Amino acid sequence: MKIIVLVQCKDDVGLVAKISGLISSLGANIVSMREYVDTTQGRFFARLELSAFSDLSVVETGLRNVLPRDASVQVKTALPKRVVLLVTKEHHCLSDLLIRHHFQTAGMKIECVIGNHESLKELCSRFDVPFFHISHEEKSKDVFEKELLEKLSHFTFDFIVLAKFMRILSPAFVARFPMKIINIHHSFLPAFVGANPYRQAFDRGVKLIGATAHWVTDSLDEGPILTQQSIPVDHTFGVSEMVRSGKEIEVSVLAKALRLICEDRTFVYGNKTVVFE
Repeated sequence: MKIIVLVQCKDDVGLVAKISGLISSLGANIVSMREYVDTTQGRFFARLELSAFSDLSVVETGLRNVLPRDASVQVKTALPKRVVLLVTKEHHCLSDLLIRHHFQTAGMKIECVIGNHESLKELCSRFDVPFFHISHEEKSKDVFEKELLEKLSHFTFDFIVLAKFMRILSPAFVARFPMKIINIHHSFLPAFVGANPYRQAFDRGVKLIGATAHWVTDSLDEGPILTQQSIPVDHTFGVSEMVRSGKEIEVSVLAKALRLICEDRTFVYGNKTVVFE
């Protein structure tokens, strides 16, 4: 069983030596190590994989003792992450994640799917994944989110994934899950935030369209970016052609973002990310 160590702290001389020395002194073996220094912010980031080690707390305590006081240290066993998916009507992202979940290639376990329409219930049932319908119609946002939170309270999960959940969550809802909600946006952010980005792209006559997976914050479509991808388009592409092409990269971008998160390869600082692929 692999052990993952994540370190973020103020940069200083000899940090790599201190980390590797501490690990060696405990009799643990470093299988891999990636590090990065943001020289503009003076921040140090490192991700290590260790061979099996029985007492994780010893590793964490030891690192905190040798690293700067502001150090964030996480030591964890590499286990599948538990996720809840929120959906509306579009199936392409959900379908891909259900298949990856079924064949255990995603590094995650889908606890349930919650939709504000019933359209995707049958699809989930084919993969034996629980589906719950919570309609938003003729309800205030407060009532809808209260019902959503009540359903979520019955599950233990690491992350919420907005797999084409076409509803804007309130700041109060987002605040309950800081850096725990991932969204796939059908645009190469920061271009074309909000609704109908393919229409916006068409009207602007762009030559590239894309998709962005990002953490959800209070600011619409402005959370820290995890992954992005783009493809070329030209004057022959109408809105429908852009949508069709865009769905393919939405699937790819969301799947990649979740793989990186499930493998603990991402750090957040400020409104940016460090990603060790």
